[in-house]
Amino acid sequence: MPIELNRPHAASALVLLALAAGCASQVPAPPLVAARPPEPARTPVAPPVAARPAPAPADAVLAYADRVRTLPAPELAAEIQRFGDTPPSATQALQLAIALLQAGDSTQQPRVQLQLQRVLAQQDAEAQALQPLARLLAAQLADRRKADELADRQARDLREARRRNDALNERLEALRAIERSVPTTPAAPRAPR
Repeated sequence: MPIELNRPHAASALVLLALAAGCASQVPAPPLVAARPPEPARTPVAPPVAARPAPAPADAVLAYADRVRTLPAPELAAEIQRFGDTPPSATQALQLAIALLQAGDSTQQPRVQLQLQRVLAQQDAEAQALQPLARLLAAQLADRRKADELADRQARDLREARRRNDALNERLEALRAIERSVPTTPAAPRAPR
């Protein structure tokens, strides 16, 4: 027995059938972008660092002087002992001279002068790079020696002036004692005029 459908219901049924048929026959569209596998986590890589050249001998000596300048006396003495009497290189000889100068012991000035002369006498490239600095330190050492001699001379002069002052004070006191021991005579009355 055929089913009778009125026209509006038949049209609706046809539309539903067409939609259902269209949905079932559609194949999913391929993705437009190909799926990539997840990238592994990247660790930041530092750019390659060019090997730094060794510091120039003068730079090394100046950095050493800056470091030694703040050392307390016991550490400075240990630093001087570390060098021994004859440093093997011009840089170390100059560093020893700087450490000795920093110690401030005037009895070590001949040792400082010896180290500076050792650097000035060498002809290798390292020593020649340090010779201007060695000449500067030698000039400062000579100035310090002159200042020490002047201070010693002034101290001697001051001691001598104090000794003379004490001798003059003793003479003055002796004169005052004599003056006190002399009897005072009353002043003679003035004659009327």
